[in-house]
Amino acid sequence: MQFPVNYLFYLIIIFFNISCDKTDPVLTDDPSNLVVEISRSEENPGVVLIQAVADNAVEYHLYIGSDDEPADVNSSGLFEYTFIQPGYYQIEVRAYGSSGRYLRESRQIMVDLSRDVSIEDGYISPLTYEGYELVWNDEFDGSSIDPANWVFETGTGCPHLCGWGNNELQYYRRENAWVEDGVLTIEARAESYQGSNYTSARMKTQNKRSFRYGRIDIRALLPWGQGIWPALWMLGDNITTVGWPKCGEIDIMEMIGGQGRDNQVHGTLHWDNNGHTYTGGRYTLESGIFADEYHVFSIIWDEISIKWLVNDKQFHEINITPAHMTEFHDQFFFIFNVAVGGNWPGSPDETTVFPQQMRVDYIRVFEVK
Repeated sequence: MQFPVNYLFYLIIIFFNISCDKTDPVLTDDPSNLVVEISRSEENPGVVLIQAVADNAVEYHLYIGSDDEPADVNSSGLFEYTFIQPGYYQIEVRAYGSSGRYLRESRQIMVDLSRDVSIEDGYISPLTYEGYELVWNDEFDGSSIDPANWVFETGTGCPHLCGWGNNELQYYRRENAWVEDGVLTIEARAESYQGSNYTSARMKTQNKRSFRYGRIDIRALLPWGQGIWPALWMLGDNITTVGWPKCGEIDIMEMIGGQGRDNQVHGTLHWDNNGHTYTGGRYTLESGIFADEYHVFSIIWDEISIKWLVNDKQFHEINITPAHMTEFHDQFFFIFNVAVGGNWPGSPDETTVFPQQMRVDYIRVFEVK
């Protein structure tokens, strides 16, 4: 089933500059009062419509990104530009007067082509690997989230862990997650609930399913936008007795949305070594963002190391044999969530589009035969 999420937003930063010093005299044939309006096509979210108007302007130039040459030049100030890749772009419009001097206005926009992303779009991992056997999986094929596998954490973390330890802004609710047509959806919403301005969902396999070592594949489509923080991760089973970080934490995937970061994911370990210690790596797409299509986020975990992969391409590895990393030789359970705000991503702003969804096609755990 397709899940349309048609959004395009713009106007993050506005700059206004004059091409000459403010002390220079303003000539009657200089341009003045430049106004730029940006909108999108209703038929094609990749098409951006730009209307520039300035007094005494005889010609308008449109620049995209860092290109030295204008993408278009005309005397009307009306431009139509088609983006073929989603992401952040700098747009600059210059209005020239007959004097040869110009005014310019620059804006950063984000283009979301979305995409009506289908479950068939993107990378798909195999059901078998040589030397491994599939020991547990959830393909989310039913009509509801399986209580034999998952339980929900709700609220804000208060009173013991307000903001879930990261000053997050959402209230977690069971109602923000569901299964339909073979996909698990976790939805972050901008809505007032129990004193919070945002809601989302956080689900885990604690006391249901836990594992030590093996290969883990999770196929997911990620949300995007400033302040959006999706995560697929693990905590040690003994968290209830030893606490965090002594239980250990394995972040299979975290993405910090907004500010050009929607094309990058992180893989990280947290543990105790006379205090909280962490290290990790990151993977950046060559083009597009992680909301364009499904990707498979994986770890390969054994007695020696943990390796992180995206679409079966390894991007990081950590040796877990040191004596201070014993946490990573015990049982761990899974957590899926989409946080809103927090210390790392910062808060949503006027550019953030809601609702945002993380969709999970499957999770599969393989162990060495």
